[in-house]
Amino acid sequence: MHDLSLQAETSPQQPFQLVNPDGLPGFLVLCDHASNALPDGYGTLGLPPAEFGRHIAWDIGAAGVARHLSALLDCPAVLARFSRLLVDLNRGEDDPTIVMKLSDGAIVPGNRDVDAHRDAAEFAHRIAAFHAPYHDAVESMIARARGKGAVPILISVHSFTPRWRGNVRPWHTGILWDKDGRLPVPLIAALRAEGDIVVGDNEPYTGRLKNDCLYRHATMHGLPHALIEIRQDLIETEEGQAAWAARYARHLAGIAAMPGLRDIRHFGSHADPALPVSP
Repeated sequence: MHDLSLQAETSPQQPFQLVNPDGLPGFLVLCDHASNALPDGYGTLGLPPAEFGRHIAWDIGAAGVARHLSALLDCPAVLARFSRLLVDLNRGEDDPTIVMKLSDGAIVPGNRDVDAHRDAAEFAHRIAAFHAPYHDAVESMIARARGKGAVPILISVHSFTPRWRGNVRPWHTGILWDKDGRLPVPLIAALRAEGDIVVGDNEPYTGRLKNDCLYRHATMHGLPHALIEIRQDLIETEEGQAAWAARYARHLAGIAAMPGLRDIRHFGSHADPALPVSP
């Protein structure tokens, strides 16, 4: 396990940042794609520097929303320190897209041979040095909450591009989820009831991804959770980030008090093979 007493601000090479680590244990905010930075020794992975301003390198605006949510809910947050182009923290170790070789038209030269079959040593290094410590930090914060007698609600913050392959995306925000609808269902309903935004239900992506971050830390632990997606043009500014965090914090605080929401319940996943029915 990583030493969580070491804060990111004092160690630029630490692969995660802890925000408000001593906050209340009722929520835990995650941001897998918070940064477009790379650690020492990786340069730009052979890409033009301008590519790191694009969504292929990070989830634009998501880190700001995560930080504001942490403050509003007075809870800890774990944020990625490095770009998803180095290694994608929202993918399992066996996912072929964990180290992207081609992303939205951009070939990543520094990732060309990095996988478990070709440059296996570099692949293993990225898992051990950058992927595993982030997930260890998440597990440690969950263990901290459980040690205090709390069942933490996990909220993962992401963002999406307004257009994809020439198509305009109509959603302002979306909630991704798998089989555990305790939090997503009332959250989607509450957001839609506001009447001023288009809210996606497992849009623009699906939350049914094997070994992704919430599968690993929430589904497998039976913890209530949801993945929040917000359109990037709405959270490019500090003002937008604060406004969307406030919108979500208001609903999350209310839903968290619903009976049974904080029970430990194992719903399983659509990504897992169905278990045989007993005769």
